[in-house]
Amino acid sequence: MRFREPAFHWRALGKISRGSSLLIFAAIFFGILPIENRSVFALPIPPGNVRAIPAFARKYSMPCSACHDSWPRLSPFGQQFKDNGYQLMNDRDAPIYQHPSYWPITFRITPIWRRESTNLVAVDGPTPGSTVEHKVTTDGFDWTGLDFHTGGTLAKNISFYVLPSSDSTGAFHFEAVFARLDDLLGSSWFNIKFGKFELDNLLSEKRILTLSNVGGEYQNYHFQPLVTPGGSGNAVAAETLYANGIGDNQVGVEWLGHSKDDRTRVSVALLNSNDGQPNFTSSNGAEPFPTGRAYNGFFAASQAFEAGSLGLQRVGGFAYIGETPTYFQDNQGGVGVAGTGIGNKSFYRAGLIGMWFIKKFDATTIYFHGWDSAFLGSNTPANMALPFGARAPAWNGALVEPHYTFNPRVVLISRYEAIRMSRQVFASNPANFGDIDVGTFGVRYYPFISSRAGFAIHSEYSILRQRGAAPISGRDLTTSSVLIGLDFAY
Repeated sequence: MRFREPAFHWRALGKISRGSSLLIFAAIFFGILPIENRSVFALPIPPGNVRAIPAFARKYSMPCSACHDSWPRLSPFGQQFKDNGYQLMNDRDAPIYQHPSYWPITFRITPIWRRESTNLVAVDGPTPGSTVEHKVTTDGFDWTGLDFHTGGTLAKNISFYVLPSSDSTGAFHFEAVFARLDDLLGSSWFNIKFGKFELDNLLSEKRILTLSNVGGEYQNYHFQPLVTPGGSGNAVAAETLYANGIGDNQVGVEWLGHSKDDRTRVSVALLNSNDGQPNFTSSNGAEPFPTGRAYNGFFAASQAFEAGSLGLQRVGGFAYIGETPTYFQDNQGGVGVAGTGIGNKSFYRAGLIGMWFIKKFDATTIYFHGWDSAFLGSNTPANMALPFGARAPAWNGALVEPHYTFNPRVVLISRYEAIRMSRQVFASNPANFGDIDVGTFGVRYYPFISSRAGFAIHSEYSILRQRGAAPISGRDLTTSSVLIGLDFAY
C-alpha cells in the first residue's frame, strides 16, 4: 500500500495465543497455509485488487489458466483477449449466441488471518498531554472487501466492464465502470475506452499477486516525497492526489492500438485530475482537494519478441504527465467549491519496464523517475510565495518482481522495491529523507483449476522501511505484515 504519513488508524483485532500463532506461522512458511497483509499501518484490506473474472471462463468453457499463468495475473493470451475487448474473435463473443441463463457476474472476497506491526507509533505518554513512540503489533482474523465483477460484450466489438466494490464494512463505490469500442474502421489500431478504468500498466496493480497491507500495492506507483521533518520531527507528506494516478483507476478516455498478434502495443489516455473520484470532487477525508480544471495524460508503449526457447519477452515504457490545481478559486463557508481549482502546477512520472521469462522462472523489472513542481512538492498554493529554499523534488525508483512457477498449482512470489530521493524539497533535509525499501515474499497454492471458479491458498510476508518517517523522533519507520488467506472468486 502507498506510504501514508504517520496518522495512525488501528482496527481492533482479536488476539490469539502465542501457541496458536506459532502453529499458524509454521503452516505459512512450510507452504501449508497462505499469507496476506496489506498496509504500512494496520488498515482494513482495501477492495478492488483483482480483475480475474471466472464468468469469462464459464462463457467460453475454458479453464482460468487459459488467460492466467497464475490467477489473477494475465498470460500473453489473456492480455490479447483483454486487448481485443474481451473477445476471442469468434461466434461465441456476441451475447445473442449465449445461453439465456448465462450471466457474466463474478464475486470475490478473501477471509484472512493477519498480523500488522509498526516499530514507532505516536501514543499517549505517561504524563498528561505527552506523546511517546511505541511499537504496536496487532493480529487476528479478518476479511477483505467484496468485489462484484461483470464484463463482456454488448455486441460485436462493443464491450463493457463494471466493478462495484466495497470495503470490509460493506460501504460500496464504483472501482471501475467503462465501455469500449473495438476495431474501429476495421483496424486493431483503433480502440476507444471511456469511463473509469485502470491505466494501461503492463504490471497491473489490480491483478497483483500479493495481498497484504504492505505488499498489496506498488510503492513506486503511489510515492509522494516527504516535505520536511519539521520542528518536532514529524514527517509531513504533500497532501495532493496527482501522484496516485499510475496505481489508481482514473476517469477519462483512452485510445489503444495494437498489432493483430498483440506484440506491439501503444496507448494514450486523457484523464481528470481528481484521482478517479466522481463529480469533480476529491478529499483526503478531512478537506477537499482543488480539482476539476486540469487534465493529465498517460502514455504507454511496448514491444514483445521471441527469445528462442525462452519464449515471449516484452519491453516498454510509460509516462504520466500533467498539472494539478493548487487552490480553489471559489469557496462556500470556507470550503472549496468542487471543480473550481486553479493555480495549476506540473508533475511527471516516467519509467521503463521489462518482462522476462526463462522456463518456469519469470521476472518483471521497472525503472521509475519522478519530478514535482516546487509548489506541489512543498504543498504550497500557487497564489502564495514558496517557502524559503523550496525546490522541485526528484527521485528514482526500481522494482524487481520474480516468480517461480513450481507447477501450475504452486507459485513462489517475491518482490523488492526501492525509492531514492535525488533532490529533496528542502536542501536542509537529510539526503536519504523519505527513501523507501520494501521486500515481499509469498506462496500461492491453487488446489484446483477450473472454468467455474478461482481459488487460492495464499501466504505472504512483507516489510517496509522509510527513512526519517517516525512521527516524533524522525527515526526510520518500519512496518511489517503477515497474511494467510483463502482467496476465492466465483
